[in-house]
Amino acid sequence: MAAYPRFMTSAPLTRRAIFAQAWPIMLGQTTVPLVGLVDTAVIGRTGDAAALAGVALGTVVINMIFWTFGFLRMGMTGMTAQAEGAGDAQEVAAMLLRGVIAGVVLGAILFALQIMLVPLTFGVLSGGGALDAAARGYVGARFLGAPASLAVFAINGWLLGLGRTRAALALQIAMNLVNIGLDLLFVRHFGLGARGVGLGTACAEWTSLALGLMIAGRGLDWRRQLSPALFGGGALRRLFAVNADIMLRTMALLLLFVWFTNAGARLGATALAANHVLMQFVSVSAFVLDGFAFTAEARVGQAIGARSRAAVVRAIRLTGEFSLAAGIGFALLFLALGGPLIAFFASDAGVRAQAMAMLPYAAIIPAIGVPAWLLDGIFIGATRGRALRNAAIVATALYIATDLALRPWGESGIWWALTASYLYRAASLGAHLPGLLRTIEVAEPAPGP
Repeated sequence: MAAYPRFMTSAPLTRRAIFAQAWPIMLGQTTVPLVGLVDTAVIGRTGDAAALAGVALGTVVINMIFWTFGFLRMGMTGMTAQAEGAGDAQEVAAMLLRGVIAGVVLGAILFALQIMLVPLTFGVLSGGGALDAAARGYVGARFLGAPASLAVFAINGWLLGLGRTRAALALQIAMNLVNIGLDLLFVRHFGLGARGVGLGTACAEWTSLALGLMIAGRGLDWRRQLSPALFGGGALRRLFAVNADIMLRTMALLLLFVWFTNAGARLGATALAANHVLMQFVSVSAFVLDGFAFTAEARVGQAIGARSRAAVVRAIRLTGEFSLAAGIGFALLFLALGGPLIAFFASDAGVRAQAMAMLPYAAIIPAIGVPAWLLDGIFIGATRGRALRNAAIVATALYIATDLALRPWGESGIWWALTASYLYRAASLGAHLPGLLRTIEVAEPAPGP
């Protein structure tokens, strides 16, 4: 086996340890929506509602395409954690290289296929005119960073699977600082509008890939790992087989959010822009609460690799306690400070008024979404892709049916349906939890002296 340090196996499973592992993720994840907030503020304060709505629409298009390959992050976390828990150091190291290579290759294919993917995606979204022009400029620029973006998914998943959350934090902060700086440069100084936002993100993704390889590769014996065994024995086939269901799950959830965005677009640019501003609030809470969901991924994966059902149950309970408290805290915070934040992010009076009217719906989502987000982490760490896939498909189908039923309610109906979608996801995944616990193998006790 290749020599490689083990990161997690000796870490205790206590509240202190859980928080110590989670806080760097939370801090790093805070900077992810911070970039979206800066994008929104930079474009929103130009007073151009069409440009702001275009970035909103373009972001959904990119998320729909790029996050189809989000399994490169999610699957890597669970598989790496399980290899770590089982003590397979060589497989841990090989997972990094497989993931990065897969990400670069898939990203290059996406870049080549954008000439077909972009028109197809815009064909199912409501837009038109200046809105579509701004969105297409943003999307075209973002595709320049596709190979780096997908490879960084894999690096982040690998670091999180090992519990190297401080390294993941450093990588995330560096990427987002570059992104914010370039957004301000391209939009405020060069006046590139929505396209400038996309160019800033693409450049930041390539910077992040270079830095990520430096951070993650430290201590690896690259020459030894770059061998036929790296791809032998169906290694890549297993990587994609394990994650095929996770990919379908991601596609189902992306459809859910595309439907939500399109529902706002049907009501016009003002409603779409207002929803985009409010979704930044939801994104902030979701990304920060992912600190505990990602910790659950790593801890559950490690415990399964070590064949310890008791450790799985304790990891679920401890991460659940933190998640619920944080979700309630975010809901109260947004209710208290939502008005001033909306006023800061949008200068258009119509957008502000619409966002204020829908604020209570967005504010309550952090508390309601906790079970869905945490259960996602649990099942990703357990690499139970089928359960994730089925739950996402059920939740998306029920959400669409709810949205259609509530269309007479206008904008309120759109937000009621989105809120219900989190309950659907939690209920669907929760139904699989007892079965997951029953299937965990329990290690035989060590023989006595």
